[in-house]
Formats: sequence, C-alpha cells, structure tokens
Amino acid sequence: MAKFLRDLLGAQEPFFGIALQNLERASGHSGLDARLIGDILIEAHNTMRHIGLDPADTTGLELYNALKAHVNDEGLFSETAYVGLFMGGIVVSFNLADIRENLNKTYGEHTTENMKCALQRELVDRYVQHERTDEKVVAQFATDAGLHRCEGEHINVDKEETMDKPKILSIGDIFTDAFIKLREDKARIDVDPDGSKRLSMEFGSKPPYDRVDIVEGVGPSPNAAVAFSRLGLNSSLMSFLGDDLPGKNSLASLHKEGIDTSLTFVAPDMKSNYYYVLRYGADRTILVKDEDYDYKWQEPTTVPDWIYLSLISDKSWQLHEDLMTYLEVHPEVKFAFQPGTFQFDWGPEKLQRLYARAEIVVMNREEAVLVTGKSYDSIKELADGLHALGPKIAVITDGPDGAYASGEGKLIKMPNYPDPGPPVDRTGAGDAFASTIVATLALGESLETALRWAPINSMNVVQNLGAQGGLLSKEKIEAFLQDAPESYHAEDLA
Repeated sequence: MAKFLRDLLGAQEPFFGIALQNLERASGHSGLDARLIGDILIEAHNTMRHIGLDPADTTGLELYNALKAHVNDEGLFSETAYVGLFMGGIVVSFNLADIRENLNKTYGEHTTENMKCALQRELVDRYVQHERTDEKVVAQFATDAGLHRCEGEHINVDKEETMDKPKILSIGDIFTDAFIKLREDKARIDVDPDGSKRLSMEFGSKPPYDRVDIVEGVGPSPNAAVAFSRLGLNSSLMSFLGDDLPGKNSLASLHKEGIDTSLTFVAPDMKSNYYYVLRYGADRTILVKDEDYDYKWQEPTTVPDWIYLSLISDKSWQLHEDLMTYLEVHPEVKFAFQPGTFQFDWGPEKLQRLYARAEIVVMNREEAVLVTGKSYDSIKELADGLHALGPKIAVITDGPDGAYASGEGKLIKMPNYPDPGPPVDRTGAGDAFASTIVATLALGESLETALRWAPINSMNVVQNLGAQGGLLSKEKIEAFLQDAPESYHAEDLA
C-alpha cells in the first residue's frame, strides 16, 4: 500500500511507510490506504476506457498524450483530481490542472504537482474524518511522512455532518458479481419430472454470450448498507474480503456510497469472493465460491442504534456467538435479522438467542415454513410461529402476491408496487425490500409506512442490473408514492 502512494507522491522512505503504518494503527487498521488506492485505480481505469485505452496494454507516453488530447472534456476529469498512475518509473497525472499545464511540455518533463497536492489532501482528510482518529495526531503523522499541505489548502473536517443520523451496522459477506448474459438461442430451461428446472447448454460447445457486466461490493449485507446510506442513515459494514483488486474495488465502491468500512477485515494474501451470475431472461443462476476467512467479531467503537445481520459463511459461528453476547450487553441496540443459507441450515434452536433478541425478522414464505414448521397455507400461523421465537415484528414476503407484516397486534398485507416495465434482473430484490423495511423503522416511521416504501425500492432494483443500481433515496421513494395507483395500499387482516 505504502509503495503505491509513495511513488505517486514522490515521498521519502522509510518515513512515509512508517507514518502510514501509524495512521492505520490510529484508525484501528481501517484499511483507508487500501480504499484510497482502490478509488484511484477505479477512476484511472474508467477514464482510460472512456478515451479508448486498454488499462492492461497502454504505455505512460500513450496515456499522457491521450489525456492531453481530451483536455477540453472537463466532465471526464470531474473525479480525478487526486488520480495518477506510476508507469515505467514516471508518474502520469489525471488532474485537469496538470493536464492543461502540460499541453506544451514533453513527456518526462511534465508537472504532477496539482495531483500530488490533491492526493496529499485526500489522504490526510480521510484519516482526519475517521471516527477513531484525532486531527492533531493525524497532522503530526502527516508531517512525519513529509506531507505538507499545499498553499491555500486546508483540512476539511465534516465528521459532525452525519452524527445526528441513526447509526446502523450491517454484518455479512461481500462479493463481486460477474453478470454473464446468455443468449436465449444458445441456452434453454429444462424441466425435470419432479418439476425442478435446469439451465441447459450443449455440453462441450463454445456458445457465444451477449455481454458481461462486473458489479462490485455486493451481497445481502453490503446491499443493505448501500440502501441504508441512500435512505439517510449513518451506515457501516462489518465484512471480510481479500487484498486483491476485486477487494480493493469493492471497498472503493462502498466508500463512494458513504459507508464506513472500518470494521471490514481485509485478509492479507487472500482472494475476495467472486460469483458468476448466468443471466437467462430476468432470472439468474449463480456460480458461487466462498473464500475461507477468519471470521472474527470486531467491537464497534461507537454503539450503533441498529445491527442488521444477513448472509454469511458457515465458518462464522464464533462471530455469531460474540454478536449474541454483544446484543445482550447492549439491550438498547435494535437487531434486524434477514437470515441467509447457512443460518437457515443451523436452524432456530442454534440461533435461539438471536431470534429472541430480534426487533424484526424478514424472510420469504417458504423460509418461514422451514423455520417455524407451520403450515404454508396460513400466514397467521407462520407469523405467530416467528413471534414465538422472539421477534417483535415478523415480515414474510410472498413473491408476486406481495408481503405480510405482523407486529403490534396487527397483521398487514401489502401488494407489490406495479412494475413500469419487464424486469431486467431480479438479483437483490429481496435485499432491497428487507433493508428498506428496517431503514424506515430506524428513521422512526411506522410499520405501515415501511411496508409502503419497501416494495418501491424492490421494484426499482429489478429494473436495473445488479442489486444496488436501482436503490433509491427517500425523496425518490416519496415521488413514486405520489404516483402510486389507488390499489397500492396496506390491507389490515387482523
């Protein structure tokens, strides 16, 4: 990490490396340096692709000349003030002020000073704004590293901006999705005698596909964290990933959403979870491979108002036990549970302490049958069965038939919000629904309001590729509510 930033800044070793280690230690090993590098690489590579360059096959001179050729495209450089690449021993700046100054300069004699100033400021500001750090301590470490703010520059501290928002910590696995759009003339769906469906392609063939799209930083809990942030909560994430490029890019994408990832553990010399999503129409089949991380509970420095737990590895049992203890020590923290695969496999008995502590659980109708053993045909029996485990609010989704919520002596049914068009991709629809319910309650709204908001976010997610692209702000959800048909209202069943 230190070498990448040192090369861009032209900083002195060993002072820079030691100071950066101290900054990481002061911030609780938050990985801010890794996230900054991820942001730089994402912006650099996106810019290069936009101007027709291959990031894996471009020389520094080619990049330098191409950037100058696009100097009048100011929008292209709106997010690249602190972006640079060290190529063949020479730094190339993506800072627009540098590019303008370099129009009449030859490669190797060009300036990068504006980029260096912006990168120094960005690096220092990120550590200053971290909740564990002190501005004076960061300033001293920056001085030790030889980082001096450029003339007219100042540290911009805005920690207070989100202090009054409800704090919600999401916990769960994170991965990168590679969406492969299959051609429907080269694949088909076969139905077995028992009614189960299989995706089928000719064995040993080389079928062409339409396209591939890479979506980073996703998973039920990361998706929830993004939804919480867009809906106005102070959102943080406890997760686990590798120190490879997909991991860095995932952290960078979450950082752009304003999510605190200081509790996300970056495993040295390990890969990040990478899934392949085979798209056939609006449905998908997902090839999964989960890495074997050391799933350790990390104590939040600030007690959150809510904790949201979803899909996580079966290697994480100790984390679950530590979470149960934390919730018992902090009865003021409200707990939301959207169980995933292994949590269903463990069963309600093993997770009894979590169910007993839950403010709300969210699952689909089939999962509610699995957890409670009650009749599929009776929503009331399923809801009562969930309440018997401890949750105050039980939400049961039912596909095209909408959703049900039970709490405060009420059983409410809510239809789905009408789709404006055929679904593009159904990935993340359930995550959007569950997280929006929880976010609405965390913001102090009623259960009825939560049920009106959630289907809108879910509807909009399936109109976009990936689980996060369609997640809405509070204002946009309210705009959809203004245009809702008269049939879009809750029905009181009890």
